[in-house]
Amino acid sequence: MAQARTDYTKVAAPRALGGLEVTPHRIDIFKYLMICMVLFTMVSVFHVWSRFKLVDLNLQISEISRQLSEAGQEQKRLKLEAASLKAPARIEAIAKNELGMALPTKQQVIYVK
Repeated sequence: MAQARTDYTKVAAPRALGGLEVTPHRIDIFKYLMICMVLFTMVSVFHVWSRFKLVDLNLQISEISRQLSEAGQEQKRLKLEAASLKAPARIEAIAKNELGMALPTKQQVIYVK
């Protein structure tokens, strides 16, 4: 058999690793990854912010609901107090005892026609 002779002088030497030679394909991938990271960061920040606002609004709703129920109870109490202050027997007692008033006699009553 004949032996073939191989010429190793035409073998390409490997490139030096220096980072100075960056192919346009690598730059495109880097830009794409950076855009993805920025978008992911923005979406994450928005998600956290929206959750924070949701918790804050729920706290405000519960506080306002508590204030509303307290105002309802206060309104009921004030209506009851107003009803007790308007009672005719109470008004008559105050008029007689504190103001010295009395019911008018028949001679004091004048009918207007």
